[in-house]
Order: sequence, then structure tokens, then C-alpha cells
Amino acid sequence: MTTRTKLTTAAFLTWGALACATPSAHAATCGSGSGGFEAWKREFAREAEAKGVGGSAIQALMGTTYAQATINADRGLRSFKLSLEEFMRKRGSAAIVAQGRGMKQRNAALFASIEQRYGVPAGPLIAIWGMESAFGSQRGNQNMLSSIATLAYDCRRPEYFTDQLYAALKLIQGGTVSASQRGSMHGEIGQTQFLPKTMLEYGVGNLETSSGALMSTANFLKAHGWKAGAGYQPGEPNFAAIEAWNAATVYEKAIAIMGRQIDGGG
Repeated sequence: MTTRTKLTTAAFLTWGALACATPSAHAATCGSGSGGFEAWKREFAREAEAKGVGGSAIQALMGTTYAQATINADRGLRSFKLSLEEFMRKRGSAAIVAQGRGMKQRNAALFASIEQRYGVPAGPLIAIWGMESAFGSQRGNQNMLSSIATLAYDCRRPEYFTDQLYAALKLIQGGTVSASQRGSMHGEIGQTQFLPKTMLEYGVGNLETSSGALMSTANFLKAHGWKAGAGYQPGEPNFAAIEAWNAATVYEKAIAIMGRQIDGGG
């Protein structure tokens, strides 16, 4: 589904007070299975209405279903525990690099424009693009709102995903995405897999398009300290921005290595 990632000025103003008022935690009771999900939705909806969430977003929330597949995926993130070599082999790094070099050549003008604006070279952007969605070909087919609501209800990380849920409701009420938006297991959407809160803060253009996703990713990296012309390998100045993108050490190192190889550094 095509979405746009930039809210209108009116939508930002409408949601400004809510954004300031949204807490990092909520009173709705978390759970560890599907049994309490419907009661949790009603409780959360009352809290959300009290904070100014409008009817269309509340209706979307009440239409969500418990996403057991999301819970299963959340409990089974085993690849991040692999060695770097195993992780890169499992995630197809050689193919990402090979295809990425072609992507860089075919889209040279786009990457030059992005680097001029954000200071981020093509290599790490292409590595992230390939790692996250196989260059846009695998974006997930889960209902985004159901996935995030399920994780906000789940007792493992309710505070983090409560913030994501409020962001998703903002996007729905502002018309940026629909209640039927599809995404990956944890609710990530677009070609570089942004969560709703990240989408609100750093989205540029349409995340379902390659240009919008790549510009948004570069915008995120720049906002997290990326310096034009500086290195991005471990120990170099820009590696910290890659760390901000994903907290898994093997992922961070893989992106740095693949980015260097795509950029022609061997």
C-alpha cells in the first residue's frame, strides 16, 4: 500500500499537544497471551481518548487483532546472536553487495543528491536497504497496527511499544497511513522498515518508494550525528549513527562492512 510519511502542518499542530502529553508508560494492564487483549484495547482506548486521540484512530485501534505471529517473531530473534560471519552469511551479504553495486550505478544521481543534502554516501544506505527489505521486495504482510498494539499490550516491552502505538495512531488520524497498512512482524513499514515513531520524526517523502526510504534513512543517520566525509567503520566517527539505527552489534558491523564494499573499499 502506498503511504505518505510527512504529516501536514495542520496535522502536526493538532497532534502537538498530544505528543507533549504522551507518557512513556500507560496504566492499561499488560498481558502475556491473547486472553486479555480485548479488555486491554478498551482500557487503552479510554486513555487514548482522554489524551485527544480522535475517533478514526480509536476505531482503527478497536479493529486490531492479537498478532500471535508477531509475538512468535519477537521471542525468536536468534540471528542477532550469531557470529558476524554467520550473520552475514545467513542474511545474504554477498548478494546484497553484488546487487548493491549495481543499484549504486543505476541510481547515481539519486545517491549523489542524497549525499549532498545529508552527507551520507551510498554504501551504508544501500546496505541497510538490502538488509531491511531486499531492496524493497520484502516489506512484510502483517497488519501494522495489530502488530504494534499486540506488542504494546505484551508485558515484555510495553513502554517502548506504547510510544510506537501512539505514533501509529497519529499517523492514522493524520491520514499518513491507513488502518490496513501492511508491514513486518514488529510493525516496521517501507523499504527501509521504519517504526511509526521514527517515521514521524525522520520520514521524508514516501517510505514505500526507494527515494523516500533512502532519504529518510539518510535523514535519520544525519540526525544521529553523521558527519559528511568521516568514516563509518567501527571506531570511526560515523559508526555511532549506524549503532543508533540498530542496536545489534552483528547488524551494525555487517552494515559497515557491506557499505564499504559497495562504496568500493574492498
